[in-house]
Amino acid sequence: MNNNPDPNVTPTSFTTIIPYHLQIAFSQLGTKELIGTPSNPQIDNYLKSVGFPGDDKIPWCAAFVNWCLQEAGIEGTHKALARSFLSWGYEITEPKLGDIVVIRRSISRYKGHVYFYLDHGKGWIYGIGGNQNDRVGVNTYSSLRLLSYRRAV
Repeated sequence: MNNNPDPNVTPTSFTTIIPYHLQIAFSQLGTKELIGTPSNPQIDNYLKSVGFPGDDKIPWCAAFVNWCLQEAGIEGTHKALARSFLSWGYEITEPKLGDIVVIRRSISRYKGHVYFYLDHGKGWIYGIGGNQNDRVGVNTYSSLRLLSYRRAV
């Protein structure tokens, strides 16, 4: 048995550890709304996690984030409103993989969008979330829409 460390392995050689709630989110990649009725049973499960009857035609981004957190054993907001995450956890300025991103959806004071942070750069925030083009997907959003980055307590 060779106990000598490999000289080619450096700290930067290790892959980033993906938080469990983010692994769960990625396992749902591609889940999408169905045309007409019935609605997608998996999206119905997301909505039921926040006390809504299943119907994939209503906004479900916050339900998806809550469901992923709940599946990972993390307390969410239990609300179907994206902006409910503005009072969840604590606000941060330097996001890490898997943190929560809350953005404005319009000039409305209550409408928003919430998703999990992946990266940012050149005025864009990358993330995975639900109800992004009617599916669970990875999208980019303008950083000008940012309301808050959040991290679990």
